[in-house]
Formats: sequence, C-alpha cells, structure tokens
Amino acid sequence: MTFEQMRAVTLGLQPLSRLDSPREVVRQFTPNWFAATMGTGILAIALSQFQADVPMLHPVAEGLWMCNIALFTLFAGLYAARWIFFFDGAKRIFGHSVVSMFFGCIPMGLATIVNGFLIFGLPRYGEVAVGIAETLWWIDVAMAAACGVAIPFMMFTRQSHTIDQMTAVWLLPVVAAEVAAVSGGLLAPHLVAPHSQLVVLTLSYALWALSVPIALSILVVLLLRMAIHKLPHANMAASSWLALGPIGTGALGLMTLGGAAPAILSANGLERFSAFAEGLGLFGGLLLWGYGLWWLAMAVLVTLRYLRDGLPFNIGWWGYTFPLGVYAVATLKLGTLLPIAAIHVFGAVLVAVLAVLWVIVGTRTVRGAWRGDLFVSPCLKAG
Repeated sequence: MTFEQMRAVTLGLQPLSRLDSPREVVRQFTPNWFAATMGTGILAIALSQFQADVPMLHPVAEGLWMCNIALFTLFAGLYAARWIFFFDGAKRIFGHSVVSMFFGCIPMGLATIVNGFLIFGLPRYGEVAVGIAETLWWIDVAMAAACGVAIPFMMFTRQSHTIDQMTAVWLLPVVAAEVAAVSGGLLAPHLVAPHSQLVVLTLSYALWALSVPIALSILVVLLLRMAIHKLPHANMAASSWLALGPIGTGALGLMTLGGAAPAILSANGLERFSAFAEGLGLFGGLLLWGYGLWWLAMAVLVTLRYLRDGLPFNIGWWGYTFPLGVYAVATLKLGTLLPIAAIHVFGAVLVAVLAVLWVIVGTRTVRGAWRGDLFVSPCLKAG
C-alpha cells in the first residue's frame, strides 16, 4: 500500500474528515435528514404489527422507536442551531426548488413518534403516554398543515420549476397532512371525552382531504413528466418510490379512521353514519391499496433500471423506506379486515424487505455521516 493510499484510509477513519470544520455539520444540515426518522419510525410501527405472531419482534420495535426519539431530538437540535447560528444560509431553503420540499419530512418523522407513544408508550407508561401523544399530535398537525400550504405557495410565487425537472419530491410537503390524519385515527379512541374524540376524528378526515386529492393530482402530472422526459437523474432514483407514500398512507388513513369512527360517532349521537364510515374505510382503503400495486411494480422496475447503470448513495436513499413501510402497514391492516391470508403474507414480505433496506441505508448513512460527506446543503451552492 502506497503512502497516499494509507493516508486516504487514515482520513476515512477520522470523524468528519471530509468537512473543513465540524461547524459545517450545522451549517450544511438540511431537513432531508428527517427522512431517516421517517424510515426508522415506520419500521418500528411495522414490526409492532407482529406482536401476536412473533412476540420477540416487539422489543426490537420498541427499541427502534426509542432510538427514533433520540434521532429526531438530535436532528431538531442541529436544524434549530443552523437557524440560530447560520440564519442567512438557512433561509435560502425557501427559494430552493428541491430542498424546500423536505420540510414535510419533519412532521412526518414526528408522526411516527406520536404513533409510537400509543403503540409502545401506553403499555409502558400508562395514560401519560396518551397526553404526550395528544400534545405532540397537535404540534404535528400545525406543522403538517403549514407545510402543505406554505411550500406549494412558494412554488407558485418565488421558486423556479419546470416539468422536465419535476420529481416525486413534490409530494413531500402535501403528504404530511395525511400522515397526521392516520395518527389522529389512532389517537382519537384513547381520548376520554367523546367530544374530544369527535374533534380529532373530524379534523383527521379534513387532514386526509387536505392531502390525498392534491397528492393524486401531482401523480397525474408526474406520470406525464415520466412519459415525456423519462427518468430523472440517478441522484433522484429513490424518488421513484415516493408515490407509494400518499397512496399507502391514504389507504391506511381511511381504514384507521373507519375503524375508529363507529364508536366515536355513536358516542356523539351520530350512529346513523357509522356503517358508512366503516364501509368507506374498507373499500376506499382497498381501492387505494390496489392503485398502489401499480406504483409498487413500477418502482421496482425503475430501481432495477437504475441499478444497471449504478446508483450513487446519498441521504435521499431513505426515500426507499418510508413509502414502502407505510404501504406494508396498510397491507397488514387490510389483511386484518379481509379474511384473505395472502394479503397478510404479502404484507409480511414487504416488512422483511423494508428491514433489509433499513439496515443497508442505515449502515451507509452512519458511514457517510462519520466521514462528513453527507452534510451537503444544495441551497448554499445555489446561492
């Protein structure tokens, strides 16, 4: 081994060796990193669905959830520090046509933590977990609604976009609202007051409507863009999976809200609508799930095409995890509503693939973060 090769290996073992200064971690930190909390959180939720069949997975899932809380806290601290110490650079994100879309990752990452308090926290900490989940949910709702309105408004007024440069990242700011809707469907039955349950249920349906129709309209334009301008650059390869996000979350949202609605509506004197809400949950969820099968097949084929030419790793690889994860959880949920064993088996296969992807992407992310080469803020370069 030559001296230069030895020097390269040594530098590779040193933390943040690719950065000019450790301060660059903060200066270059972007919301893209919150996609890691989305992927980790959805894996924890997916694994928790097998508590009855494979009890040993539950501690693993709970450990991932706790790890995700620490991860989200770390990222929130780093991003807040960027706004405090590098304000001029941080505010450039609003004018960037790609990085600004990742604001949606923040509330979506938080939503997985909210769900975890109801899945893992309630058995461990009791009713206090419901109080924490409710507080975090309202914060999540505010951030999701703000992203869903503010980012598209900036797209219309101050950012530069062209159809040939469009990718599925356009979905990220609007999908956050339907993710909050799913959390609302989980939260509502745990609230004590029937009126509070109704408020959360009603708002969750509104959040679903604030997101899913807009996301589906974006998918129509995306289909046209792909047909005319073909695949985006390999750096955006993971975006081919993002379409599964609103479809899977939309299906899961209808099924979750449909399951919670009958008891809540009845408790508020609205029992005449219970059967409709439950039926809408099943059949609406089923239709969206079927629609997702096409996008799942297309995502697999597109990824295989990218692999043929080589796939450069970047933080965007977390885009492979959350969309697949939420579609897997929707599949498992559908399997509990329909007595068709193949649906549950298919969901279990998707979760297994998700776990493998999480290990691969997580390992490479840790390696890239250690070296420092993943801390890159494109909006600074554009400025």
